[in-house]
Amino acid sequence: MREVLNYFNTSVWTIISFILVISLILIPLASFLSYSFFTVDGTDIIHEFSLFNYKEFFIGEIYINTFVRTIFLALTVMFICILLGYPVAYFLARYASRYKYAILLMLIIPLFMSYIIKIYMMRSILGYSGLINKILKMLSLIDKPLEFFLWNQNAVIITLVVILLPLIIIPTFTSLEKIPRNIIEASFDLGCKPFQAFKYVIFPIGLPGLIVGSIFVFILALGDFVTPQ
Repeated sequence: MREVLNYFNTSVWTIISFILVISLILIPLASFLSYSFFTVDGTDIIHEFSLFNYKEFFIGEIYINTFVRTIFLALTVMFICILLGYPVAYFLARYASRYKYAILLMLIIPLFMSYIIKIYMMRSILGYSGLINKILKMLSLIDKPLEFFLWNQNAVIITLVVILLPLIIIPTFTSLEKIPRNIIEASFDLGCKPFQAFKYVIFPIGLPGLIVGSIFVFILALGDFVTPQ
């Protein structure tokens, strides 16, 4: 009887989960996608099925080039976030001890800030009269403000990395923290050196968290338009 009840409860929650996913995610996405088959006349949307937008996208060179550059930018941001975020997550999970949650909280707090505020904050840091250029001029390392940090793709990449970095650290840290220490100790007992233990034990087990974080960063960087603007 208990097994039947457990099966029934599991089935009910499975159905509820599917309903929530369909109603809160799939239906809004399908509704949003449907607008790509409509055309625009001035400020009016013509609700008639048309493939005109897709024809313009695949024929127009500017759209393809923009799409390819956007993919490249998102991959670049994701790759840099992996290089910077994984060591931080690994340090927090393995060596930060009792301070790891305090450090993690400091990484989470910026996520509660307005996105626009963070954009303007980065402008104040990277701008011609921003913090970086002021420090470099004060140290007599430059005569005029560097153009490397603003009004170009470098600035977009730097800003996106700074803003999205916590999104790759948090899931990676969660995945690495769940690795039992006795498994790592067992690998040492079996003759693994530290790098071998990392390569064959720690990295494969913690990989799902890194993949989730990478997907978060890639998707958000791919759809971002505020930062470039």
